[in-house]
Amino acid sequence: MTWNDRPLGTTGLRVTPLTVGGAPLGSMPKNFGYDVSEDQGVATARAALTGPIRALDTSSAYSAGESERRIGIALRELGGLPDGYLLSTKISRDLTTGDFSGAEMRRSIAGSLERLGLEQVPLVYLHDPENTTFEAATAPGGPLDVLRELKDSGVARAIGVAGGPTDLMARYLGTGHFDVLLTHNRWTLVNRNAGALIDLAVDRGVGVVNAAVLGGGILATGTGGSDRYAYRPAAPEVLDAVRRIEDVATRAGVPLSTLATQFSTRDPRIATTVVGVSRPERIEQGVTAVTTPVEPGAFDEIDAIAASIPTDLLPA
Repeated sequence: MTWNDRPLGTTGLRVTPLTVGGAPLGSMPKNFGYDVSEDQGVATARAALTGPIRALDTSSAYSAGESERRIGIALRELGGLPDGYLLSTKISRDLTTGDFSGAEMRRSIAGSLERLGLEQVPLVYLHDPENTTFEAATAPGGPLDVLRELKDSGVARAIGVAGGPTDLMARYLGTGHFDVLLTHNRWTLVNRNAGALIDLAVDRGVGVVNAAVLGGGILATGTGGSDRYAYRPAAPEVLDAVRRIEDVATRAGVPLSTLATQFSTRDPRIATTVVGVSRPERIEQGVTAVTTPVEPGAFDEIDAIAASIPTDLLPA
């Protein structure tokens, strides 16, 4: 596997097979089950910005901006964003009031730029638009208009939509305004519900970013470490499937997390795969997960296991 060899759709940006997910480094114990100190978070951001993975994803919504603030500290230490580095953030609703207006999106990006210490970000997403209506998001002066203004003014080089429900994400792609799609928890070892959405993005020349390939942790730790998928209790059929995939990993002689990561990175439709990181050493471990040889037959077995799971038991 080589690095810096994948175009991000038709944006003109290039990206490594992995992107560092910045949510954990800001400390989100309700999502990930552990705290991350400021020193550890900044050290992780510094390692992300100087290591072999040349992309880092964050959001104004992650730990109320703390992820961006810690990344900003590391950026200032380094004298700014390294050349050719793909940093992405997301404009988001007010997590207290739920305000998802155009005005709130302007406040969101202003806060992001201040915390990051930047005037421009290569990629900016509209974050979790399932928390408003499509009509409100696409109304004149609404969130989509604000996002388009960011691109037109040069604040963002490219714009994307990052969210969950695949039918809704397809509707946003249908507007023709997005350069990048970020889907999460829906194209993994056990959940294949985003397959048609990814095909739609590729057909439209939209870059595809796949996130949460570890399903919130269970596809890294196995069922011995978690009984939750996508941050909620997993159905018995899903847990059984994960156990069977654990057996595949054991027979293949690789960690479960390696299979989970490579399932995404080996997919030619996917430009980059986001893996959350909370410690500096996880950067090199991520590279190892991508470059470790795995017999292709292991993924054939896993495909058969995934096909046995009722789709309605997983996020659609």
